[in-house]
Amino acid sequence: MTGAHYIYILFIIVILITMIMKKDTVVPCVLGVFCLGLFYTNNIAGSLGAVFNSFIVSLGELGPVILIISIMVALSKALETNHAINYMIKPFSRFIKNPTTAFFVIGIAMMLLSWFFWPTPAVALVGAIFLPVAMRAGLPAIGVAMALNLFGHGLALSTDFVIQGAPAITAGAAGIEVFDVISQGMPLYWIMAVVTISVAFWGLRKDLKKGMFREELQDVEHEEIKEFNKNAKIATFLVLIGFILDIVAMSVFDLKGGDASALLGGTAVFLIIIINLMNHKKKCFDVTCENIIEGFVFGIKIFAAIIPIAAFFYMGEVAPITSVLGEVLPANSQGLLSDIGVALSNTIPLNRFAVCSIQTVVGAITGLDGSGFSGISLVGSLANVFGTAIDGSVGALCALGQIAGIWTGGGCLVPWGLISAAAICGVSPIELAKRNFKPIIIGFVVTTIAAMFII
Repeated sequence: MTGAHYIYILFIIVILITMIMKKDTVVPCVLGVFCLGLFYTNNIAGSLGAVFNSFIVSLGELGPVILIISIMVALSKALETNHAINYMIKPFSRFIKNPTTAFFVIGIAMMLLSWFFWPTPAVALVGAIFLPVAMRAGLPAIGVAMALNLFGHGLALSTDFVIQGAPAITAGAAGIEVFDVISQGMPLYWIMAVVTISVAFWGLRKDLKKGMFREELQDVEHEEIKEFNKNAKIATFLVLIGFILDIVAMSVFDLKGGDASALLGGTAVFLIIIINLMNHKKKCFDVTCENIIEGFVFGIKIFAAIIPIAAFFYMGEVAPITSVLGEVLPANSQGLLSDIGVALSNTIPLNRFAVCSIQTVVGAITGLDGSGFSGISLVGSLANVFGTAIDGSVGALCALGQIAGIWTGGGCLVPWGLISAAAICGVSPIELAKRNFKPIIIGFVVTTIAAMFII
């Protein structure tokens, strides 16, 4: 542990206190990067440059998400012209009758798609289709974002049963088979999911009964269009066929993550052009440009405050801090966040209670960078050490650390990790993170206690 590690810990505490006080965290994040720069460069000019360069790194990391969200919003603007959006979602109204059915239908659809294609491309598809009909059924935009987030970036990504990227990383680091992580951790996956989602929905229902979202819902629930022109029907057909073909291509060519998002985004761009050509003929060029501008204005508005926040936490990883400040980390360092997790694990005596608690805490700490995946190799390694030391289940310990890392950083707890769901629903990432905080912490506590008996 060096001075940089203690600076990083100090600013993590300051940021958490700032969030508890319900204040924006941009300023402490900027100051954190500046102080790290000052520690390593010993000059103010280099530290100021580090702040700007950390923003560039953050923008590079978040850029693909900003692009896909902006393009999907631009597509929705094109579809609004002749009410094609309304026509598109009409069939779903027969299944979604109230906030409860809306929340769980959206969640299950998101979970299934995320298992096969990962959450980032899935959230754009599911969010764009279900948001209007869910709000008309009485589920506010924040509720839609929670369903997308908890079922997709939480349940589906932390289990990753189909693609098996997450369990492959933890299993590889622990020296066991992927099947062992999935099978031994199965009770923990579902305990976390059921507890967290139940608590989150219960809290949302309480606020709905209090009428907290009445004004927001009144703005959308009375509009009903009974007749649609030919262009609306053709546009809906084109979007449906386009995205179905995308899903087939993702499966056939094994596209996931960024590649899947790229395919989805490219398809959306061409759909915008074709739909505007049908609707506006000679004005197609101008209207398409307007749609793209509207989409990017929306995307930048949502992400502007997230970029400097994420910049600080990206500095906890090896590649970003090296990109900003050069080769400043010791040769044996795994990054500031991972080093802090290892140091924590070495300060506490080992027993079932301590081991499970450490796995959850270390997993959550390494998830603070917003990726969810950068630290799960560390918890896999720790699971091997801890499981051997106490003669416990290495697979279950892997799953526990995996759950903590991904539910924290994969897109449910830290605001810079859940921006895709927040953006597609037009809600604040900070507000969504606050909504998720209590349910996820309760889920962590219950799952960790369960793990003490399971391992």
